[in-house]
Amino acid sequence: MIVRAPSPEVIRMRRVLTAAAALALPISLAGAPPVAASHSIPATAVTSIQAAHKLKNPTNLVTQGPDDVCNYTDSRPSLRLGASGPAVQQAQCYLNQAIGAGLDEDGDFGQVTKSATVDFQRCADIIVDGRIGAQTWSFLSFWANAPDAPFC
Repeated sequence: MIVRAPSPEVIRMRRVLTAAAALALPISLAGAPPVAASHSIPATAVTSIQAAHKLKNPTNLVTQGPDDVCNYTDSRPSLRLGASGPAVQQAQCYLNQAIGAGLDEDGDFGQVTKSATVDFQRCADIIVDGRIGAQTWSFLSFWANAPDAPFC
């Protein structure tokens, strides 16, 4: 079973919904009549959430998909020394974008790709094992698509 890290969009939506809940509390404590608990968000809260989201993220959203800087594949299997294929090319492209690794995007996970992976993991302050698993994929895709890349 492959466990995927939440996409940046899912993380942003969680933050927006958390912010909406935080906004609803002061409103309910400000003398407004009590309302029954509901699983839906009132339309006014949705409008406020959308407005706040636009202020925080006008048009420079970091995305993964059609606007991804690397488009070899959307598959994110665990990779290690000896792996090959489009997922390795995707990882090599991300490493190039995220830390300026200068890798050939040849799809072969050799010693040079492993070394770049270790460098990235140290830079990102995540588990350093030279393998690309769920955590490394998550950081790689986010860092590679960030407007200020490369880092480190």
